Amino acid sequence: MPRPVIRRVVGLAVALACALGATALWFATRAPEPLHIDLYLDGIVVDHTGAVVAVPAHQAADVIEGTIVLAPGPDAPGGERVAAERLAREQLDWLAAGTLPGAGTSHEGMARRALLEIRALIRADGALIAAAHPRWAYAWPRDNSFGAAALAWSDHQDDAVGVLDFLARVQAPDGTFEARYLIDGSGPPDGRAPQTDGTGWVLWSLGQVADAASSGEERGVRPSLTAAEVAGRFRAMLDRSTDRILALIDRPSGLPPASPDYWEVHEDALTLGTAAPLLAGLDAAERLYTEIGEPQRAAQAGAGARRLRVAIERTFGAQDYPRSIRGGASDAATTFVLPPFVSPALDGAVEAWEASVVDMLRPAGGLAPGGSWREDGISWTPETALYALAAAHQGDPGTAERWLSWLSDHRTGTGSLPEKVLAGGEPAAVAPLAWTNATVLLTLARLDADAPAP
Repeated sequence: MPRPVIRRVVGLAVALACALGATALWFATRAPEPLHIDLYLDGIVVDHTGAVVAVPAHQAADVIEGTIVLAPGPDAPGGERVAAERLAREQLDWLAAGTLPGAGTSHEGMARRALLEIRALIRADGALIAAAHPRWAYAWPRDNSFGAAALAWSDHQDDAVGVLDFLARVQAPDGTFEARYLIDGSGPPDGRAPQTDGTGWVLWSLGQVADAASSGEERGVRPSLTAAEVAGRFRAMLDRSTDRILALIDRPSGLPPASPDYWEVHEDALTLGTAAPLLAGLDAAERLYTEIGEPQRAAQAGAGARRLRVAIERTFGAQDYPRSIRGGASDAATTFVLPPFVSPALDGAVEAWEASVVDMLRPAGGLAPGGSWREDGISWTPETALYALAAAHQGDPGTAERWLSWLSDHRTGTGSLPEKVLAGGEPAAVAPLAWTNATVLLTLARLDADAPAP
């Protein structure tokens, strides 16, 4: 029988405290020299023409209040001022047309910037680039899936649908997705192998956009598309993705073959980071087919989900949900076997998620991608945000708030969420990172939904 929520909350708090102490001792006595990575940019703004401008590292950018529109300098021509003010009003109107997660809390400013940055990173064809830097200027299916979900739960359904439109266009006829795409959707930028998890993430995201539509109607928000209409619009992607996952698990083990996952390295053995998103996708497919009145297809997806769930519990679960089916350390994919990805949580997954924090903590207080990740002292914000999201869905707002506060405290001077945080607490690599922004917004949206009515 699962432990009561209150015991889980206390257990996680104790684990965090012990882990922080142990991590500090390790890095004080035995850890290698912490790695230094530069901050590549401080954030992004939008200039008076609407173009996205990268803010150089450690430099300030004056924006019009409440927006990310670059404020014209005192000597700017009048036309430039008018154009900037017009764009600022447009951003404010767009925000007002939706719902800002975390509004009225200490995280409102972080949420506003995160939401506006996601919007600014969406290209005309719906592709959401990971970050405004040449090395990240591609569209990852995973990042786009989280971005669409965050936009939907912020009641910006049209923008979410635009991202899904891009994903539907680039998906191969057999339901597969490349690891990442050029922003014009013409194909991958290199020879990286396709990633199986992309098909699961996209199905999960489609389910989230549909669920957000239903939630909006309950809250008095009138979405452009109902949940059934969302599923109907993307019926081809729904069919292709579901058939692909069912084919992948049509094996004696009930598990898919090995594939690169969000670590984006070659894998000889199946990882939880591949298996769990496929389960999330089938769970979503069952709901979506039910929504559009396709009971036979819903039953097919549901049967596949149950088979995959049992297989994951029998293999990964028997080992406390390590990263690899061969065993070893856990990674951030322990969050993928919890809500909001799968519901209910897999057997033993909550306890494994709590325990995984110990080996993943880094000296600045955030998390590495996994317990077996190199000891370089660096915290990663996407993984840290995933733990905030999982805590929010476990009915543990205190832990979610602690992770959110850590993320907020380690933003750049511009206010953007970076990809990494160095051992000394300095933001590093790119800022903002779309995946982190989206996960923070999803966490705040869940906390808002669970907050007591005023």
